[in-house]
Amino acid sequence: MAAGRMRAVQIAAPGRIDEVRVAIPRPAPGQVLLRVHACGVCRTDLHLLDGEVDIPAPPVIPGHQIVATIADGEEAGLRVGVPWLAWACGECGYCRRGQENLCPRARFTGRDVDGGFAEYAVAERAFCLELPASYGDLEVAPLLCGGLIGYRALRIAGDGECVGLYGFGASAHILAQVIRAQGRRVFAFTRDGDEGTQEFARGLGAEWAGGSSQAPPVELDCALVFAAAGELVPAALRAVRRGGSVVCAGIHMSEIPAFPYEVIWGERVLRSVANLTRRDGRELLELAAATPIRTAVSVYGLADAATALNDLRAGRFDGAAVIDLAVERT
Repeated sequence: MAAGRMRAVQIAAPGRIDEVRVAIPRPAPGQVLLRVHACGVCRTDLHLLDGEVDIPAPPVIPGHQIVATIADGEEAGLRVGVPWLAWACGECGYCRRGQENLCPRARFTGRDVDGGFAEYAVAERAFCLELPASYGDLEVAPLLCGGLIGYRALRIAGDGECVGLYGFGASAHILAQVIRAQGRRVFAFTRDGDEGTQEFARGLGAEWAGGSSQAPPVELDCALVFAAAGELVPAALRAVRRGGSVVCAGIHMSEIPAFPYEVIWGERVLRSVANLTRRDGRELLELAAATPIRTAVSVYGLADAATALNDLRAGRFDGAAVIDLAVERT
């Protein structure tokens, strides 16, 4: 492809996001040039913008739920997805044990390398995921982070019948459908008083939905905390039975307040999920096609990326936000 320039959105510094024109990137050996069609908007993008997650070498183009086609070469036209994990070394002990998500040299899309809030991107071919043909570009984008992190968290949490979801956004609205398809029970926790989101959760199979300060009607076998609010951790521990587990599924969380030992006593388990593996991606995308999972998306143009992030921060939509590169400023 001839050299040229493209539209993009960059995080220049904490709190500063700019619409820019930059050179179309050139792929290195092992990489592919991608024409971006859509990119999901994630809370991690907010953490990067707010300085809660460090950007090693700003400015950077955020966005790590990329739906694109390979722009040139033998595979030109092939549709692929690019998730948060951009590269892992394949040599360290973590990688050799199948834990590439914990690789100390790993690089991440939209943080260490430019992401998908742009017309073009480059990615390691070995870390691109094949996408199910049954999904459109906008509908599949949220599966590439919200879906993947939720799936990994659920797998780690175990196979208990009663599952609590704290924070019913991009991840939880996907995961609720997976849990119900497995014949398990969903209990959804939202911001107190958010009756709209509670109704949304019930529409996706939650048998109970209430505020995060409320106790569920039954003891939970496990709880997944998607909201970045540390105060939800003791609440989730109180909601699970003895021997139950609580999994924190975000890359950043506010400080967890002190709580008495009795809250975690009884062999309750508290752990986190970090990043994702390519295996997670392949399994979740196969499961999504077979279930099938319906994603609820609010669509924004590239020029409105800052608005999408602000709307995410304020909880102004249900489900997930997606940048559609076909949408121009009006």
